[in-house]
Amino acid sequence: MAKSRRMSFIRKLSPLKFIPANGQAKVIEPLKEKGWMNTEDRISEILYGIIMALTITCSISITQSDTTSVQDMLIGALSCNTAWGLIDAVMYLLMAKTDVERGFTILRFVRTSADDEKARQFISDALPDIVAKALKPEEVEMIRHRIMETPESRDTAAQKGMDYKVAVEIFLLVFLSTFTIAVPFIFISDLQVALRTSNLIAIVMMFLCGWGLGKYAGRNSLVTGIILSVLGAVLVMITIALGG
Repeated sequence: MAKSRRMSFIRKLSPLKFIPANGQAKVIEPLKEKGWMNTEDRISEILYGIIMALTITCSISITQSDTTSVQDMLIGALSCNTAWGLIDAVMYLLMAKTDVERGFTILRFVRTSADDEKARQFISDALPDIVAKALKPEEVEMIRHRIMETPESRDTAAQKGMDYKVAVEIFLLVFLSTFTIAVPFIFISDLQVALRTSNLIAIVMMFLCGWGLGKYAGRNSLVTGIILSVLGAVLVMITIALGG
């Protein structure tokens, strides 16, 4: 019974699917990360841009807007998301710097502290939960010894270069997701047609984001895409209702 409960717990934690087939489990291999950002962060940035753009473009349908006011709204949307992209990129660099410094702080503590138990706890906290829970205390202790034996280095030039690349990608994801939704208003003169086209593009983008998240997590991509599209629409309506 205890083993059964442990297996159930592991299956809930794991991003893999366990599908009985002829007495054997079919395992879906997780997707490998590509690019400078991980999939979750990349999709989150796109969604931020989409939702912020929709809060502005959707407000066009509830006002009697002429061409000039629509253009002003679009300029406002692009300017807002440009500013947000810059802020998000700068905050990422700040948090990345903080993470690096905290990493060195933990490293120094593990190397010099006489409290071995606390050192092992910091090591476990630095690992993904599912990995930390799978390690035995003696295995964590082995990691601690390896850390103490490895020469300390503060050569972070390569990491800094990567952080700047990620910051640029964050800005581009936020800006381009907004610009894609604004494109119909630039090329379509009929306001209602442009609005419906823009909304359709946004829904498709949210669906694709959900599809990507589902595939990344090893879940049903179609269902995840639909859920994220509906959730995004609800968030946009809430934001508009609150005056966003």
